[in-house]
Amino acid sequence: MNRAEKSDLSSALKQKFSKAEVAIFADYKGLTSAQADELRRRLRTHNVEVKVLKNNIARLAVGDGFLGNDAKQVLDETVGPTLVAFAYGDASAAAKEIYKFSEENEALKIKDSLMGSKRIDAAAIEQLGKLPPREVLLANLLGTMCAPVTNFVRVLAAVPRGLVTVLAAIEKKKAG
Repeated sequence: MNRAEKSDLSSALKQKFSKAEVAIFADYKGLTSAQADELRRRLRTHNVEVKVLKNNIARLAVGDGFLGNDAKQVLDETVGPTLVAFAYGDASAAAKEIYKFSEENEALKIKDSLMGSKRIDAAAIEQLGKLPPREVLLANLLGTMCAPVTNFVRVLAAVPRGLVTVLAAIEKKKAG
């Protein structure tokens, strides 16, 4: 591979890193091609692109400091066969799927990764994978925001309701 091809691959990789919400690195040594295809198929539904990383080209991509020092450190420490999942959509859905796949297939080992230009360790990817889906988190947030207003309305409605109850009891006592 000549210098121009390496430069083209490096700029394409740089673009993928800058576009992705999260880039999850994993050691795939020992995965069969069928298992790797299954991982790609699962992740494709979550708008995640899976690539096998060429370590030297990745170092070229972050060598100029475009993505920051954390990215440079992560890629400098990357050795051996490395798979990168670029999540362009929901980061927790991608992390959840990769974490679940790594639990099912011991050959896939999650490494330190990048969220934007910040370094996150494998335990953080595991925590991100254990988060509920985005819709559930938004529903919980909305419920939390609406709770004080709902309780205030209930308190305000309690006074007239109590009055109506007392009046109904007085009417029943006079009638009976």
